[in-house]
Amino acid sequence: MRDAREWTTSLVRLVKRHRDPVVVQALRSATAATIAYVVALRLSPEPAPLTAPLTALLVVQVTLYATLTTGIRRVNAVVAGVLVAIAFSLLVGLTWWSLALVILAALAVGHLVRVDEFVPEVAISAMLILGVTTVGSAAWARIVETLIGAAVGMGCNLLLAPPVWTEHAGESIEGLARRVRQLMLRMGEEAAGRTPVERATARLYEARRLDHDIPDVDAALRQAEDSLRLNPRVREGLLHRVVLRTGLDTLEICTVVLRVLARTFTDLAKRRDPAPLFAPQTGEVVEQLLSEIADAVVSFAVLVTTDVSVSAESAESRLAAGLRQAAATRDKLAQLLLEEVQRDASEWQLHGAVLTEVNRIIDELDTEHRSRRLLEELDRHTRAQRERRSRLTGFADRLGAPMRLGRNHEGGTRRSA
Repeated sequence: MRDAREWTTSLVRLVKRHRDPVVVQALRSATAATIAYVVALRLSPEPAPLTAPLTALLVVQVTLYATLTTGIRRVNAVVAGVLVAIAFSLLVGLTWWSLALVILAALAVGHLVRVDEFVPEVAISAMLILGVTTVGSAAWARIVETLIGAAVGMGCNLLLAPPVWTEHAGESIEGLARRVRQLMLRMGEEAAGRTPVERATARLYEARRLDHDIPDVDAALRQAEDSLRLNPRVREGLLHRVVLRTGLDTLEICTVVLRVLARTFTDLAKRRDPAPLFAPQTGEVVEQLLSEIADAVVSFAVLVTTDVSVSAESAESRLAAGLRQAAATRDKLAQLLLEEVQRDASEWQLHGAVLTEVNRIIDELDTEHRSRRLLEELDRHTRAQRERRSRLTGFADRLGAPMRLGRNHEGGTRRSA
């Protein structure tokens, strides 16, 4: 019985590994490079046409959108480099000064044809062709191999759908939310007792380090957004992109506010040292409030990264319940801080800052605020798409209007006849 369970566990692990985007991408790249080499052996005059598999390997990116845009730019880069090498080969041979001129000319041409990150590819192609003895045949062979590699790379992405990276982006967003939660819990525990200035300052540095994690999460999200574009396996890709992007924006705001809250706690620790940050009863309420907000942050991350509607509804209900409880605890804290200010008004500014910052986080996580933000972003994207379609339609009408009018006129004449 245990052997059967172990075999089932190993099978599930193997299936998950084969569905991993990194594994899928490696298999797609190897397949594209091999097919490109086999095709180039038949069509290229070179005995070892390695340019074709190299181009296919570089063109097959992680997303279909990136493959299409990258493939076009790479083909332009290679062809431009080959043309530069042909032009120089007709004038001069390969010397140190001609090599320098070729590199400068190729880089300049790369910027002119706007191949972006593939500007060095223009110079590389020019140097490789210039160093070959039979320049003419080698140049055309390299162009043919490049076209073969680019065509095979694009074809593999059309036939073998690239992986969708939303799961990886969702894991990054949830990881950021859980790190925010852990920091909130530590700050709440320390607020309930005596907090030395050094410990409060350490929490402030931890909050600042959270800002360094946001670019990594943003990079994973951009990769997921590209994987949803032009992907035949994805429906409602725009909605997925907007949900993930607005979710990361909300978490980024919460991270910034948490850093400000950590700075407020640090100022309180400096002002009240060696006394605790808050009175005993107030400190307990602060700990409870930060714990509830921390749980709400994780519930929000689960909500924005969940695709299944049933799971999303349960996550939204947990988030709404947690925010209601946090709002009630915040009101209780506001009353306790008001009583403290009435007894001693020397720290009313810092107490007011604490309430302002927790209010901001609760407001950012609110479901109604999130719904309004989603509608605004969807409306903005819809308007942008409508404008692009109207421009394309207008351009097509200007090109085809006389022909359509002629056909309609002819059809009307036949019907009248």
